[in-house]
Amino acid sequence: MSELTRKAEKLDAGDELAAKRAEFVLDGPEGAVYLDGNSLGALPVAVPGRVADVVGRQWGEMRIRSWTESGWWTAPERIGDRIAPLVGAAAGQIVVGDSTSVNVFKALVGAVRLAQETGPGRDEILVDATTFPTDGYIAGSAARMTGCTLRPVEPSEVPGALGERTAAVLLNHVDYRTGRLHDLPSLTAAVHAAGAYAVWDLCHSAGALPVGLDAHGVDLAVGCTYKYLNGGPGSPAYLYVRADLQDRFDSPLPGWNSHAEPFGMRSEYAPAEGAVRGRVGTPDILSMLALEAALEVWDGVTVEAVRAKSLALTDFFLECVGEYVPEGRVECLTPLPHAERGSQVALRCADAGPVMRRLIGRGVVGDFRHPDVLRFGFTPLYVGFADVERAARVLAEELG
Repeated sequence: MSELTRKAEKLDAGDELAAKRAEFVLDGPEGAVYLDGNSLGALPVAVPGRVADVVGRQWGEMRIRSWTESGWWTAPERIGDRIAPLVGAAAGQIVVGDSTSVNVFKALVGAVRLAQETGPGRDEILVDATTFPTDGYIAGSAARMTGCTLRPVEPSEVPGALGERTAAVLLNHVDYRTGRLHDLPSLTAAVHAAGAYAVWDLCHSAGALPVGLDAHGVDLAVGCTYKYLNGGPGSPAYLYVRADLQDRFDSPLPGWNSHAEPFGMRSEYAPAEGAVRGRVGTPDILSMLALEAALEVWDGVTVEAVRAKSLALTDFFLECVGEYVPEGRVECLTPLPHAERGSQVALRCADAGPVMRRLIGRGVVGDFRHPDVLRFGFTPLYVGFADVERAARVLAEELG
C-alpha cells in the first residue's frame, strides 16, 4: 500500500460528511469515480420515490387538486427558501423556475432598469470576458434591448472599468473552465461604489462553497440546480432579488404567474410582491419537486463543512497528481490559493480529449473542455479521498 493510499484511508476515516455518500445512487467501491458533479450531480436516493409519488398519486389520482392540496402552486418560493441558506440568503428572496439563461436575462435587464431609474446616462453593461458562452449571448441581447453598450472585461479588471455610464455588471462566481473563484465581496463593493448593480452567476459555487449574498449586499443572482445541488438533468434554476429591491424589480418577462392576481385574468399587468415577481409561467412541477427531494441531502449539513472538505479534496488531488503524473505532462490551471479556488481542478493537457475518453473507459469520470482542458469536479457530499487517489493514479497511468 502506497503512502498516498494510506493517507486517503486516514482522511476518509476522519471525514464528517462520509455518511452522506449513502444518500446518493453511486457505484460500489470498485465502480466509477464520479468527478463530474460540476456538470451533473449524482442522483439522491430520495428522488425516485418522490417523483413516483408526484406522478402516480399527486398527478394520477389527485390531478388538478394538487395545485393547492399538494402545494404545487407555492413550490417555486418554498424551494427557493430551501436553497436560500446554501447561498447565504434570508427567506423570501429566491424563486425557483425557468432555466439559468432565462433567469440571467431577467436579472440583467432588471438590473439595468434599476440603474436607469436614477441615472439615465447609465448605458453600459460590463460582462465577465471569461464567462460561460450563454451568459455572454444573453448579455448581448439584454444590451440591445436596453440601448446599452456591452463591454467584456476580465473580472480582475472590473474595478478599473467601472464608471458613471455603468448600469450593471454580470460576473461568474467561479470560472467554469479553470475553477478560479472570483472575489464576490470586493467586486460587489466596487460595483456599488460606482452606482451600478451587481448580477452574479452562482452555477459553479452554490452547494460547493459559502456565497454570502445577503452579507455582501449582492443585488441579483442566478444559478442552476443540477450541479452541486443535484437536482437532476435540466432541473429548474433560481433567481435571487435582494429584499429591498423587490418592489422596484421590473422583470422583462412579466407572466401571469408573477401577477398580483394571477387568476384575475386582468388585461393590465400588476406585479406581485416579493420574490414572486421573478416567476413567469406555469411551474415545471415534475422537475421542481424532484429538486425539492434532492435538497433533503442538505439536512444537517453546513456549507462551511462542505467547503472545508472541498478544499481538502482538491488539495489532496493536486498532491496525488504531483506525485503520480510524469513531470510536464499536465499544467494546473486552477489557482492554488484557497481563496481563489472553487471546487474543481482543471489540468491543461495537449491530448486532453482522448485522455478523458480513456479515463472514462476506466471508470474515472471527469470531462473535457475545448481545446485542451481536463476538468475534475469534487462534490464533497459523495466524493471521498480514496476516489481522489484512484483518479490521480489512473490519470498517471494513462499519461505515462
